[in-house]
Amino acid sequence: MSGVGVLDKAVVILAACVDGASLAELVERTKLPRATAHRLAQALEIHRMLVRDTQGRWRPGPRLGELANAAPDVLLTAAEPLLCALRDATGESAQLYLRRADERVCVAAAERASGLRDTVPVGSVLPMTAGSAAQILLAWEPPEAVMPLLPRSKFTGRALAEVRRRGWAQSVAEREAGVASVSAPIRDRTGRVIAAISVSGPIERLGRRPGERHAMAVVRAGQRLSGL
Repeated sequence: MSGVGVLDKAVVILAACVDGASLAELVERTKLPRATAHRLAQALEIHRMLVRDTQGRWRPGPRLGELANAAPDVLLTAAEPLLCALRDATGESAQLYLRRADERVCVAAAERASGLRDTVPVGSVLPMTAGSAAQILLAWEPPEAVMPLLPRSKFTGRALAEVRRRGWAQSVAEREAGVASVSAPIRDRTGRVIAAISVSGPIERLGRRPGERHAMAVVRAGQRLSGL
């Protein structure tokens, strides 16, 4: 503990909400007085560090991800050689995506040197409603962060459940005609998904089931970048 009482209590509250917590569960897990737990959880909710799910339980909020994304580029530094290795192993262009509200941003890429390829320049802003990377960035989010996007998405809630089950996502002509991709999660030390790593290329080369060909390599790359 830091000795700064209110800060220490707020951190305890955040840790207790990783998997979702009702007020009663907060009190049980933190051993804080009920009024104190409620007051701090509400304050963290105002600052978007906690959100309520459809059952009224507190869960980690979007502000935590935004702060993580604004942190020093440890992930980007580590990702550069991994993306190049993934490109060389698969023969396809490789990308790293972060979520920004209802969009995703390509923050690093390693392009295939020649031949037909899917080029996603660094800085490209793409929708959260199509593509395997979007599926990864949504699959482990709480329902209230996903449900508003599903009506206009190329994928379904059932598809996201399948992504969670197998640990990777694939898409064929979702984001762009003729393009297929495979993506896997990158997690922080708590297990929260903070980014998606992908390979993408023409359907004529990746096929209609690109995950069968490249999922293992992409998942391994995501695992190596996780927990930094």
